[in-house]
Amino acid sequence: MKIGILGTGLMGQPMALKLLESNYDIIAYNRTTAKLDPIKAAGGAIASSPVEVLQEADCLITMLTNAEAIRETLLSDAAKAKWTGKTLIQMATIAPSESQTLQHDIEAAGGAYLEAPVLGSIPQVKTGELLVMVGATPSLFEQCLPVLKVFGKEPVLLGEVGSGSAVKLAMNQLIGSLTAAFAGSLAMVHQQGIDIEAFMEIVRQSALYAPTFDKKLSRMMAGNYENPNFPSKHLLKDMNLFSREAEAMGIDAQLSQAVSQVVEQAIAQGLADSDYSALFEAVKGG
Repeated sequence: MKIGILGTGLMGQPMALKLLESNYDIIAYNRTTAKLDPIKAAGGAIASSPVEVLQEADCLITMLTNAEAIRETLLSDAAKAKWTGKTLIQMATIAPSESQTLQHDIEAAGGAYLEAPVLGSIPQVKTGELLVMVGATPSLFEQCLPVLKVFGKEPVLLGEVGSGSAVKLAMNQLIGSLTAAFAGSLAMVHQQGIDIEAFMEIVRQSALYAPTFDKKLSRMMAGNYENPNFPSKHLLKDMNLFSREAEAMGIDAQLSQAVSQVVEQAIAQGLADSDYSALFEAVKGG
């Protein structure tokens, strides 16, 4: 099986390298060609266009910015003619409704569609320990399972297409809301002059503790948001996606919308490409 990779940014590039490490034959495409250099150096083939990937690969993986980018890349008139017998494993974070529309259009062009967004970042890609959340038919899930297991030891079939995207958005909403809540508590404790480690010992012994608090604590205290695995601008995109889908389902989205406003404030401070823990800068005030 030859696998095509479309989108070799923060996550796509290490995922392509992980497939090569697992002895898969791959061909990769990215609009910014410099991001393909490590893949080429590791023995991967490089395509000059998405259509070339469709021609060469049996199975394609997308790790692109959003649903619009996926459509532009894989559903142009030239690309539609190449989908017969191909399978798309869509791994980016998009809305459930967007994923279902993509499934319809890929199948109408003769292809098969499976969504498999992931939770985790670059370190988990390298160790093959991502949490892989799948929406697909059982038969297509079984067919794609060997590829999915390259990224995570136990990919979970959650239901039909849309299910994986919904759980991924639900998890990213938790990322934003938990981080914003922790930032607020940390800011109050810090400004009161309380020893931070004393506060954290209480948090860790409580039922309220989440490991992400310790992961982001040092960044927040040092004001160091460089080298992100998940930048603020991506968190904002996902929080807004969650809010939009939640409202369409009749779910109150005020909390996620409030978190989005906090992230927007951080971005307005020039922290769009910084680690999302930079929302502490917006929360703590002057």
